[in-house]
Formats: sequence, C-alpha cells, structure tokens
Amino acid sequence: MGAHEIRVRLGGISRQRVYKLTSRDDFPKPVADLEQGKIWRTRDVEAWIRVKRPYLNNP
Repeated sequence: MGAHEIRVRLGGISRQRVYKLTSRDDFPKPVADLEQGKIWRTRDVEAWIRVKRPYLNNP
C-alpha cells in the first residue's frame, strides 16, 4: 500500500496529513522505500486503522 492508497483509505486526506501520520512512531514501518515512495503492508495499515481510526472500519 502506497501513500496514495493510504490517503484514499483514510477518506481522502491530504498528502501532508499522510506524511505526518506515516511519520508517527505508532504507525507501521514501511516494508520498502522505492523511487516512487514508501510501501506499507496493507494488513499492517488496516490493523493500525482498526485501533487508531475505528470510525473508518467497515460495518
């Protein structure tokens, strides 16, 4: 999952907000740092969302 997918999953937040969130100590660490940007495991991001942003969970 790249930064764009995280933006979409979190409701269309700004690129700056994604950067701030992904820089937090409690956000999952990226699994790769490519030329196009960092990549996170979807399951790690989804687990973070379940805990930190429960209102975004699917019913």
